[in-house]
Amino acid sequence: MAVVKADGYGHGAETVASAALQGGAHSLGVATLQEGLELRRAGIDAPVLLLSNVHDPEELRTCLHWRLMPTLSSLNDAELCNQLAAGSGRRFNVQLKIDTGMTRLGCDLADSRKTAVALQAMPNLNLAGVYSHLACADEPDDPLTTQQQQRFCDVIASLPQEESTICRHLANSAGTLLNRNLHHDLVRVGLALYGHAPAPHLSGVIPLQPALAVRAKVSLIREVPAGTGVSYGHRFITARPSRLAVVGIGYADGVLRSLSNRIHALHHNRTLPQVGAITMDQLLLDATDAPDLHRGSTVTLLGRDGDLEVTPQSWSDHSASIPWEILCGFKRRLPRVQV
Repeated sequence: MAVVKADGYGHGAETVASAALQGGAHSLGVATLQEGLELRRAGIDAPVLLLSNVHDPEELRTCLHWRLMPTLSSLNDAELCNQLAAGSGRRFNVQLKIDTGMTRLGCDLADSRKTAVALQAMPNLNLAGVYSHLACADEPDDPLTTQQQQRFCDVIASLPQEESTICRHLANSAGTLLNRNLHHDLVRVGLALYGHAPAPHLSGVIPLQPALAVRAKVSLIREVPAGTGVSYGHRFITARPSRLAVVGIGYADGVLRSLSNRIHALHHNRTLPQVGAITMDQLLLDATDAPDLHRGSTVTLLGRDGDLEVTPQSWSDHSASIPWEILCGFKRRLPRVQV
């Protein structure tokens, strides 16, 4: 399952979904009903699982109409879906989530078998999957992962054996890379799909390559003397006569303001420090040592240029964040260009 929620982790959900399906993915995972509808309206017909809970009757009717699978976390959820599907002429494909230790969505572990069996008996429902989510698979040697695996296996083993059509899945990207025993019938690949390991100790398991680069153009070059304050608050003062490049991208596009004076861009295999506060629509680079950088030149903020590379991990290290948040932060107004 290719997880394409949050606009494909900032990469463009339709683009990623189409590429993943062409590459062999069986199904897609999204977070919200709107995300599922966008895929359907784009002509994508693969199975789509809504990974968040949907409980509003009108939203569930929409799921039924557009063949989107909701995640159920209780018997009440299942009974509502069964009622909504009555008289529709089709069975409602749903998946049951079990809380094995994430303590977020999912039915209580103690109620999981009873809920699954009751759901299977409902005439208008088709239990297409049973799944759970790993909480600490990206933490080396955390015992909770083994405990969650055992709890999940115990629930699966307690279900009627003739229900072999139920898809069983547990592993996220970290679980997928960590241990094949966590794979079951399906793996839900999120961050790794986009070319990033979910933890340093998993980075060498398979050769991942980032799918995305962030680039922007220089809109203006300024020549300023030493002692010049730059951008809001003058949090950067030039120490020498400087050549500053204004670049048309800012925090409204996903370049966090907290990264101000902490990151650099790449141009022709050279690093250019970012200086001053990052603003809503622009940021500035110190191009004093880059005489070949001109108005209209393209710089790389994330990605590779020659032998150099800037990674989401480096941004997250500078901003006390995580690579997931960096990638999901790129806003819709930032154009996506397929290469």
